[in-house]
Amino acid sequence: MDLLALADFNLVARHGGIGRAARASGRPKATLSRRVTELERSLELRLFERGTRTLKLTEEGRALFDRTAALLTELDESVAAIASGGERPRGTLRISAPLFFAQAAMGKLAAGFALKYPEVRLEVTTEDRIVDMIEEGYDLIIRVNPAPDEHLIGRVLLRDRLVVVASPAFVRPEADAAVPAVVRGSGDQGPVWTITTPSGKSQISVEPVLRLSSLFMVRDAVRAGVGIARLPVSLVYRDLLDATLVHWGDMDAPEVELWTLYPSRRLLSARVSVFLDYLREAFPMGRLEELTGFIAT
Repeated sequence: MDLLALADFNLVARHGGIGRAARASGRPKATLSRRVTELERSLELRLFERGTRTLKLTEEGRALFDRTAALLTELDESVAAIASGGERPRGTLRISAPLFFAQAAMGKLAAGFALKYPEVRLEVTTEDRIVDMIEEGYDLIIRVNPAPDEHLIGRVLLRDRLVVVASPAFVRPEADAAVPAVVRGSGDQGPVWTITTPSGKSQISVEPVLRLSSLFMVRDAVRAGVGIARLPVSLVYRDLLDATLVHWGDMDAPEVELWTLYPSRRLLSARVSVFLDYLREAFPMGRLEELTGFIAT
């Protein structure tokens, strides 16, 4: 395959048309058009649907663009780094992080990273949904207990666990009554929670009285005595030490693991590599106490 033709195809696809690509790059329109046509001929595929005024990627063209755009960008960066005599990371680094981790630590982490690597433009999006890294253009995602994915590789950044807590002033209902609970989100979290205490396992019937979108909001509501909640230890660690919250038990649930993930078929760019190293320095042991240090009271 002609690498130059592939690069010109990506240029046209990225700008959405030969004219716009020519103006952005200073290249002749005739040259770009010829290169794209030659690539289509060599692949025996139509990569663009051509209208009188529009140029739209075909399904095959979109697949080729998605799989080669990042590789060509990384190749350009590698050549530039070698030519400049170093591998100083530069460019845009797009990250998707879950809400709790972003609220707890990402602001401080991002600021420190920006000061250390001023040539990298860090863009962090906060969301808990499953994202398509390739389609949505992320370089790195951070996720809680992600499902196995053959297209992604990564490592555990932090480990945490869920505990059930309440305010010391909260009065526990009678044994056969449901306990008021503060829960995150609008989904059904189950009417019964199983907890583990030094005396063994037990079950608590709960009735959600507040549904909030942030674990920090849940913690604050529990502090006010509204009800019980299940929360990460890292979020309530200081409350438990200061006795502003009391520990009812550990949730009978798998350990919470926070993973950093990136595409397995993509070359690891310098900016992703240094950000992974930066996270390892911030959380060298991967313990919840390290995250606690970021959380403001």
